Amino acid sequence: MDELINDFFRWCVEVLVWIGNVTGMGYELANIVIFVILQPLLILIFLILWLRERK
Repeated sequence: MDELINDFFRWCVEVLVWIGNVTGMGYELANIVIFVILQPLLILIFLILWLRERK
């Protein structure tokens, strides 16, 4: 199981490196943009949409 998790982690890092290279941002900035900015923003957007739908 540990090997599967490590393989998945390495694959995720490779995807981030690829995104960083394609966009010219680099791995670190791509990581920050995705996990510090986009993910919390999407969570807030979906929370707001869900709360509006409940009313």
